[in-house]
Amino acid sequence: MSSRTISRMITGLLVPGALGLVAADTAVSQPPVTPPTATPATPAPPASLAGAEKAGDKLTPLNPAGTVLVDAANKRLLVKGRVVLREGQLEMLACPKQTKEHESIVAVDSTAQLVHAGLLALGAKTGTGVKYQPKFQPPTGEKLELTLLWKDEQGKEQRAAAQSWVRNATRRYFVSKLPTINEDLKFPDDCGLIWDDRQKELLWYGHMTPEKKAELKKLVPDPRLQPSIDKFFTESQFNEMKADFVFVGSLFEADPDSGKQRYLADGGDLICVANFSSATIDVAAASTAAGEDLLFEAYTERIPPVDTPVTIEIRLASTPPATK
Repeated sequence: MSSRTISRMITGLLVPGALGLVAADTAVSQPPVTPPTATPATPAPPASLAGAEKAGDKLTPLNPAGTVLVDAANKRLLVKGRVVLREGQLEMLACPKQTKEHESIVAVDSTAQLVHAGLLALGAKTGTGVKYQPKFQPPTGEKLELTLLWKDEQGKEQRAAAQSWVRNATRRYFVSKLPTINEDLKFPDDCGLIWDDRQKELLWYGHMTPEKKAELKKLVPDPRLQPSIDKFFTESQFNEMKADFVFVGSLFEADPDSGKQRYLADGGDLICVANFSSATIDVAAASTAAGEDLLFEAYTERIPPVDTPVTIEIRLASTPPATK
């Protein structure tokens, strides 16, 4: 497929009907559904391209800035951005710049609609967004492989599976319900355990190290509480995200002021790790978007410094990397 053919295809795709989306008259709503030791990141799927761009690759830019490029020969889409967040809970892996940088690791210099069009040019098929009623249905769509490419502080090219920059949320309270305990439990102020006598719950905040677990087991010998300490330790360990990414495709809605159709994911929901019906790309698993119950956070130790240029390489999972 020639660059000119791809350019004509993209021009035709950048309209609501051609994107294969359902226009909506109203906005889509959904109900709320101690320093660690870093572990090795999951390696990215093997590929012959060590960096985002190599001499000889025929890349077709989809915008004047050249921040979204189709590599038709190698069946991949390249989306350029920068690291904007290294700590905290996440709703997105990546968002368009100046949208949701406070809850996204990467901000890309592109609209979500343009990324959608680029995926269609590669032959990707859209699915359906998350549904909460009458019963929960996770997002569906073509499975995608996302790889992050950047240069480290020594200028060496690095690549990692996108999931390796995301882990289970540990900056939160872990709860153990103990309804049979009738007395008000007291602990040393600095031990970290909290007893809520009204709710009959034992609480712990954050990641628990093996050393802290051993300390608590000695400090709190009560056999009724020992299983809760074990539970907190197990649940608070760092585990990278395992969910697959799928091409959902977002939705259009009519702007209430102008009446023009707008692509909902352009508001920030480009590559989500919390389920949004407006996502272009989402995780194919239940992942709440309710603020206090977000399931994922940034895997700080694996993410390069803020403002590091990053390229997101997107492939159809059904398409093996090209060999040279």
